[in-house]
Amino acid sequence: MSAKRASRETIAALGAGRMGRGIATAFAYAGHEVWLIDAKPRACGQAEALGLAALAEIDATLRSMAQWGVFDDALRPAILRRVHFAARDDAPAALARADVVFEGVPEIIEAKREAFAFAAMHMPAHALLASTTSTFLVTELAAFAAAPDRFLNAHWLNPAHLIPLVELSAHPGTSPGASQAMSALLEGIGKVPVMCAPAPGYIVPRLQSLIMNEAARMIEQGVASAEDIDRATRFGLGFRYANMGVVEFIDFGGNDILYCASRYLAQALDDPRYASPAIVDRHMREGRNGLRDGKGFYDFAGIDVASYRNETLGRMLGMLKHLGMMRPPDPG
Repeated sequence: MSAKRASRETIAALGAGRMGRGIATAFAYAGHEVWLIDAKPRACGQAEALGLAALAEIDATLRSMAQWGVFDDALRPAILRRVHFAARDDAPAALARADVVFEGVPEIIEAKREAFAFAAMHMPAHALLASTTSTFLVTELAAFAAAPDRFLNAHWLNPAHLIPLVELSAHPGTSPGASQAMSALLEGIGKVPVMCAPAPGYIVPRLQSLIMNEAARMIEQGVASAEDIDRATRFGLGFRYANMGVVEFIDFGGNDILYCASRYLAQALDDPRYASPAIVDRHMREGRNGLRDGKGFYDFAGIDVASYRNETLGRMLGMLKHLGMMRPPDPG
């Protein structure tokens, strides 16, 4: 980041909406000073009302977390004191303090352009700039950044203060140091950063859009009710993938199973959406079917398979205990 200070970085969330408030909560909770900045010019009374509402929402969020036993509620005032609201007129001074600026204005390209230009006039030279856009590619927004080498995208998932994942996307001009600094910053507050190429939908939105559309399609076709689809998602699909990643599961169960299932579904449903991609077909031909073959998307050479399977079982049993679904055996 910068050697100029040994203390925690000061964070600016440019945009005081839902995303900005979630980011402010996450960083303040982790001990950072945060400036929640309203990027839009407003009448004095409107700006004051927005600031009070934003801080009240963050306070309510923290109160709820304390009620669920996440932390001692006696610490809530200290956490809240780390969050400062700045209206547009006070934004220059707030931005000047920032080591990292997260842009979270509405998903309108002109709003992004204006926010980047405004931030550039006041940010310190060492500061990182990250957009939180879920719409525009980092390669498109990089043209608006005054210092492209210190710019990348950081796509948080709502609610930002709770979901661990942040999808990072760099453009060709992003310096490796900037990407590393952002990853380290996020890991430091307990987040799980992943890198993905500049591609529409990133990772999670691209996967979940297929799942959500297919769920709606099954309801439309009378395959299952909304309630049963949601039960299947929570206690089957979601349960499984909370314990191992999607690609890991391909290797765990066997690429050959995915290959055969894909061929069957594509034919039975007469829908090419279910056809497997070329990489699955290639792995089938090459005998790279995962754990059984010792190689697949992952290389299992040198892995103690029995220990790996036991660790997987332990994670699933832990999930059952968390859900209160672990039942003792029938002593019969």
